[in-house]
Amino acid sequence: MDDLDRPVCSAKGCQADAVWDLQWNNPKIHTPERRKSWLACDEHRASLTDFLGARGFLRDVVRHAPEA
Repeated sequence: MDDLDRPVCSAKGCQADAVWDLQWNNPKIHTPERRKSWLACDEHRASLTDFLGARGFLRDVVRHAPEA
């Protein structure tokens, strides 16, 4: 995987490698089983989790498993 294809944190302006997969959905527009993902580095995991959690969107936080 070259540098342009590497998974990076979803926090605005962050280019750190993704470590966490924050799985979420908006229950007003998504079916219950639908999962969208934001990727997070260790530094931004808490702030992105808090943002999604405060809106009732967060469903799960798992270790990011990059595709081989």
